[in-house]
Amino acid sequence: MTSSLFDSAVNWIRKGYPDGVPPTDFPPLLALLMRTLTEEEVTNVALVLAKDRAADSPVTPERITRAILEVTETQPTDTEINQVASRLAAVGWPLAASPATA
Repeated sequence: MTSSLFDSAVNWIRKGYPDGVPPTDFPPLLALLMRTLTEEEVTNVALVLAKDRAADSPVTPERITRAILEVTETQPTDTEINQVASRLAAVGWPLAASPATA
């Protein structure tokens, strides 16, 4: 992922969730990110966002990896993903992006 795409992804999420991503939206957000980014890129985006909320709950790469595994084992519903996608589309998220390759 190029630096500008990485920064754009982080900025879209920050704009879509100015108060931080609520726990209920985290699984569909990861699933949505995984359609476009690699697992490593998703982890890096989550780490950057986690620094915004570091005082609330320290997030480690291991916790993010565990959350990604949970998402891949139990996919969020289409409704949940569409809800998150709509929120991000309102701030310019490119919904037509092609899926990432591993």
